[in-house]
Amino acid sequence: MAISLNASFLNSFVGEHELSAMEGAVRDAHAKIWNKTGLGNDFLGWVDLPVNYDKEEFERIKAAALKIKNTCDILIVIGIGGSYLGARAAIEFCKSPLYNNLKKDTPDIYFAGNNISAQAMKELLEICEGKDICLNVISKSGTTTEPAIAFRIFRDLLIKKYGPDCIKDRVFITTDRAKGTLKGFADAAGCETFVVPDDCGGRYSVLTAVGLLPIACAGISIDDMMAGAAAAREAYKDCDLASNDALKYAAYRNILRTKGKKTEILVDYEPCMVMMNEWWKQLFGESEGKDNKGLLPDSVVFTTDLHSLGQFIQEGERIMFETILNIKDTGAEVVVPNDEANVDGLNFLTGKTLEYINSMAFKGAAIAHTDGGVPAMILDLDSRSAYDFGWMVYFFEMACGISGYILGVNPFNQPGVEAYKKNMLALLGKPGYEERRAELEAKM
Repeated sequence: MAISLNASFLNSFVGEHELSAMEGAVRDAHAKIWNKTGLGNDFLGWVDLPVNYDKEEFERIKAAALKIKNTCDILIVIGIGGSYLGARAAIEFCKSPLYNNLKKDTPDIYFAGNNISAQAMKELLEICEGKDICLNVISKSGTTTEPAIAFRIFRDLLIKKYGPDCIKDRVFITTDRAKGTLKGFADAAGCETFVVPDDCGGRYSVLTAVGLLPIACAGISIDDMMAGAAAAREAYKDCDLASNDALKYAAYRNILRTKGKKTEILVDYEPCMVMMNEWWKQLFGESEGKDNKGLLPDSVVFTTDLHSLGQFIQEGERIMFETILNIKDTGAEVVVPNDEANVDGLNFLTGKTLEYINSMAFKGAAIAHTDGGVPAMILDLDSRSAYDFGWMVYFFEMACGISGYILGVNPFNQPGVEAYKKNMLALLGKPGYEERRAELEAKM
């Protein structure tokens, strides 16, 4: 198992009989996932994806990644939400949050179209000056405002730099298989296209072309990543609450929710997890936050945040529990040197590795927080490999689907996301929204 659940810190908060009492609800949710009978079952393509993906497209992804590597200094990935979070999480997890600063034979990778910040766009355009550029545009429709604006700006940059014929060679488009504005553009321009599957929602799409092309461009083995996800799929097919940690995690989350815990904090001890945290927050927040239900997903990276949010977690209102993701082998070793003067009083750490010290901080904080009334469960992850990333993604996807069904919501839709979009378009003066614009302006 690349990931395993340790519930020893829950012993004083959740009784064994409470977990056993969840078995019926867990079995029902598990059946809805695997038999595809629950709400939103037309978006369950991710369940069998690790063993049932398009092998021809998979090879084209690897070929396109090689072409991008040989063509450009910078790859701009344009997308928002699930169209960029998974890829960025994978690159930072498997490579580094400082990926663009590393010595490497792969292009720098920047992400655009996930905000409407003029400052962020200006800085990114400045970074691109004098560099060879390729784009990977990711959008099911091509009309989502943030990525559409970014694509327009970078398309203009490419045409001015290379001429109008460059689009077919420098723009790679991941979109709907057959329809939509972006698909029509790609076909007319002759761009190579990859598919956003109809049966995988954005937050469940990281192991499709949506995430795999940027990931492959970073030199990460997508074969290993899919192998990890496939192994996780096999591990979580069995509906045995005692041995299936994805089911157990979903059960514990819901038990704690019924005990008044309103917030789940994902805790990590490595900066490489920052964007994985963001992917996790979208996965659970967008999947469960509806019908006035759901846990608020939040995250921290310790020990950094122990010096900020640590006080609230330790002694604030008891509305939360922690899920601690512990990477057992980070692949790095740095030893604390000796200082003869012992100016800082830390010679008792001489010869110890930072990894060891970090692990003691993890154990010390976990004990302090549980003693302070904050339940915690630990997810031990073997390493930072592509295989482990694929396993971890599938673990959380499966647990999220199960947990959503236990909660009684459709884990695969996101009706609330459209409200702000309609208001924004009305205020921007989009044709057809005149009446809505007048209503909004009257409220301001």
